[in-house]
Parts: sequence; C-alpha cells; structure tokens
Amino acid sequence: MQVFFSACDAPIMNPETIETQPSEAMAQAHATRNPIKKIYFWTLHWADTPYALPMLVLLSFAESSFFPVPPDVLLMALCFSTPTKWFKLALWCTVASVLGGMLGYYIGWGLYEGIGQRIVDFYHGQPVIDKVQVWYNEYGFFGILVAAVTPIPYKVFTIASGMLHFDFLQFTFASVIGRGFRFFLVAGLIRMFGKTIKPFLEKHFEWLMMAGLVLVILGFVAIKFLK
Repeated sequence: MQVFFSACDAPIMNPETIETQPSEAMAQAHATRNPIKKIYFWTLHWADTPYALPMLVLLSFAESSFFPVPPDVLLMALCFSTPTKWFKLALWCTVASVLGGMLGYYIGWGLYEGIGQRIVDFYHGQPVIDKVQVWYNEYGFFGILVAAVTPIPYKVFTIASGMLHFDFLQFTFASVIGRGFRFFLVAGLIRMFGKTIKPFLEKHFEWLMMAGLVLVILGFVAIKFLK
C-alpha cells in the first residue's frame, strides 16, 4: 500500500504534452454548461493532483458495479502525460475494474432484490440479463466472454453474472480478458500515437463521447436480436 501511494506523491502532468492543463480543468468544468464536458474536465483535473493514481483505481473499481463515469478519460490523461507508464496505468485500471466487477457479482448474488435490481433498472439492463443468461446456457464460458467484451454496461454484466450464479472463476477470467483488452488498447494506442491524436481527441471529445454512447445503444440492440 505504501508503494502504491508513493507512486502518486507528485503531479505527473507535463504542460508540454496536453493542451488543456489539469490545473485549469476545474475552472473549465465550472465554466461550461455542457454536462459531458463537465465530466471530462472534472475527471481530468485529478491528473494534476497527488491522488491521480488512487482516483484512477477508485473510478475503475466503482464503474464496474454502480458508478456511471468510465475511468477511460483519466486513464487517457495520465497516459498522455506519462506515456512510458502506460502499461502500469492500464494494469492498475484492469485490476481495479475486475475487483469492482467482483463487487458487482456479489451484489447480484446476495443483494439483487435490495440493490442490484435498482442498478439494473437505472441502466435499463433487464434485456441484457435475459440475453446473457441465454448465452451462458448455450455457450458456457464463451458466452460470458462475449458478454464481457460486448459494448454493454459492464456493471449490468457483473450484477447479472452474480444473480444468475455464473461460475465465479469463469466470470473472473472473462472479466480479466475483456477489461484488460479495453484498457490496454486505450493506453497502448496513446503510447504509440499520443502526440498525433491528442489534439484531435481534445477538439472532438464531445463527438467521441456521443459515438461511445451510440456503441452502447448498438450493443443493446444486438443483444435484443441475436439468437
């Protein structure tokens, strides 16, 4: 634990590597009325604090079971500022996300009627649960794996897995593959092409967020119609 927090003792953003400075992010979050940008700037400002890595871990953990804000924005900011640490950042993100998924599994397994159902209803996830159950019954582990990498809310998948009493080891393994693929892909692309794509991401962030939302919606549509 001491090693973990010692890695976060100093701000890790480099002013030369990012157009919007984290030190300015909170001011911009207060200034904008756009809720998407508010989330972006609020998340980004943590990168300029001693709590950048703990916050990344916390966001990754919470997003896997109940929290709506994905950790990708902070992961991207930290990878832009310290690209040589991309592997470490993606690893922490993956480990925390899988541990958060275990919490989601427990919520579905033991607390579904009191808590899990409310979370699922909030994300309109009942069709997801129905389809994931069909996939698991027909394909076993590979059904879980497909659900883990499909662009559906991961929190709904984790709660569904616990509620449906999926094999816990298979669930964990599928989560490691699915979440690891996502976070290492994001961090790896920034490591390779960060200086090239950074201005584009900053300029078109809103559109990219909307595209991500479209992918989630398409994920629900695919789940509804796939047999």
